[in-house]
Amino acid sequence: MRPALRLLMASAMPSVNGMNPGPMALLPPIYLYRRLLRAHRKHLPAEERLLGDEFVKAEFRAHRDVENPVHLIGFLTEWQLYAQKVEGDSWAGEKLDKGKIAKMSDEQLGQLYELMKAIQKRGTEGHESESS
Repeated sequence: MRPALRLLMASAMPSVNGMNPGPMALLPPIYLYRRLLRAHRKHLPAEERLLGDEFVKAEFRAHRDVENPVHLIGFLTEWQLYAQKVEGDSWAGEKLDKGKIAKMSDEQLGQLYELMKAIQKRGTEGHESESS
């Protein structure tokens, strides 16, 4: 990653309604990647961890060569917010923001649908093994 992008990532994010105690600097990609895998290891059950780890690895690989700083900042911001939620156990049962869904591309919506199907499939497999 170029030094200019590192400086851009370290820039402060605005506070929301003045409730945020201070600006949140974005973590560099490798530190954020490690934090996500560590959060999965500590806070997720084994099946969810496997699914989550594979998804994180695939997304970071797919965005390895992103040059647009706006895309990079958005990518890192969303993953950092996700890491905070997993670490705080506040993610369970949370619904996706309609504004974020509206901004997704067709490819992203397709990935989201595939993820939903994979989760549903694992859920039905779990129920079948319990009733046997």
